[in-house]
Amino acid sequence: QVQLVESGGGLVQAGGSLRLSCAASGRTFSMYAMGWFRQAPGKEREFVAAMGWRAGSTYYTDSVKGRFTIARDNTKNTVYLQMSRLKPEDTAVYYCAAGPDSQLRAVTEYDYWGQGTQVTVSS
Repeated sequence: QVQLVESGGGLVQAGGSLRLSCAASGRTFSMYAMGWFRQAPGKEREFVAAMGWRAGSTYYTDSVKGRFTIARDNTKNTVYLQMSRLKPEDTAVYYCAAGPDSQLRAVTEYDYWGQGTQVTVSS
């Protein structure tokens, strides 16, 4: 069992930065792939970024490449999403998720989810 708690969301102007954190419970955190997803009002939850348990493999959706960076610290059971050059279209509730190290872009592949943190980017 893994419990996930996100933090770091907020209101920021376009062009600004935020760092989201996701703290995980459980001693097996290092064996899970970790992903970030987001859901805007009226839209489906979509993949943002993921990192395999090996930490060397990272994946991003095209719209955030070069602006967002995913990182994990297995000693702190925490995964981060550094977001830079934010745009109004990045506004959404951001969720972290944990799952097996396969099909990392698929919502259905993740077993555990946090409660989400709101990110609002004003123009």
